[in-house]
Amino acid sequence: MTSIDDLVDTIVSQNPKVSRETILRRLEEERKKSGGLISDEVLLRAVAAEFGVKLAGVVREPSLAVGSLVAGLNDVSVTGRIIAVYPPKALSKTSRSRFASLLVADKSGTIRVVLWNDKAKLVDSGKIKTGHVVRFIHGYTREGRFGRVELHVSEKGDVEILENVETEGYPTITELATKIAKITSAAKNKRVNIVGRVREVLSESTFEKEGSETGKVMRFVLADETGEIPVVVWNEKVDEAKGFLKEGVALQVVNAKVRRNPDGKVEIHVDHETYMDVLRLPPKKEFWKIAELKEGMKNISVQGVVATKPLLRKVKTTRGETVNLAVFEIRDETGSIWVSAWRKNAEKTATLKPGEKVAIRNADVKMGFAGQLEITTRSATIIEKPSTL
Repeated sequence: MTSIDDLVDTIVSQNPKVSRETILRRLEEERKKSGGLISDEVLLRAVAAEFGVKLAGVVREPSLAVGSLVAGLNDVSVTGRIIAVYPPKALSKTSRSRFASLLVADKSGTIRVVLWNDKAKLVDSGKIKTGHVVRFIHGYTREGRFGRVELHVSEKGDVEILENVETEGYPTITELATKIAKITSAAKNKRVNIVGRVREVLSESTFEKEGSETGKVMRFVLADETGEIPVVVWNEKVDEAKGFLKEGVALQVVNAKVRRNPDGKVEIHVDHETYMDVLRLPPKKEFWKIAELKEGMKNISVQGVVATKPLLRKVKTTRGETVNLAVFEIRDETGSIWVSAWRKNAEKTATLKPGEKVAIRNADVKMGFAGQLEITTRSATIIEKPSTL
């Protein structure tokens, strides 16, 4: 795809009397007039014509912003990044018509795109994949399920996979994902995208559906750096998930529904409208520097030197339990932080001495006494003494 700089250079080379600054100023004026609904390439064609330069053949068809689409439009072209690909289906048992669905995003929003018949073969063949930036040409919009606008591409339309495209304006699924800590009961029944690593895979079970059919359900726990959340997978998605679901795997879960369980806690539900796939995330950071720690971080690991002798005492929890708690300070080359080690970890750290090295894995960071950050352990936390480092 030709960049804006290349197009400006083309205008200047064909009309040296006009400066780059003049062209860019006129482009900005035209952007404001169009309200962001027309691509810069098309606007530059109009600007070039003012200076006697033709860019025909260099620029592409006008591309509308996803967020500007309404039902009832014809001959629409849209460019966006594919964030989900659903398998092709037959329109009905007796119909020869087939369709495949995609979720496509640009910086203005997300839309379902439906590819019909020969266009659906692009999904069958694997030519269209998540992550691709694609231009859909000569499509039409209609109102789909639940009143949402959809873009349809049939025999009159075309699909163009863009290579070497500038990615600004086409967010990745990681950029579109909601952090787990921000998913609250206020988002009940809303659809969200989340990215994280599988912490735990729970059991699968069956249940009786209406009409004597048997349904399936399975659960797993997904975590990111802000927290973790239960994920409930239903029916046909269970078999799909079993192919890649295991502890430690990085997943993207697209268009899942936020629900509350009977205890009032928030969880994510995966149904037929949800897309799940393994995601290549950067390797998980093994150890964080103390200066990098922030309130609310979950499942982090740090290592350092014991700065104070652990103080072991018994405390009563809000549930009325009396448990052991060891409090001590550790430091590295970037700073120092207090550690609250609970229960079994309290006993394990009680014999640590100042100057000894220690590694703390799978702990949380919270605001402690006097507004100071502290590391707090939980049941999954592992504290390794020098002999095991």
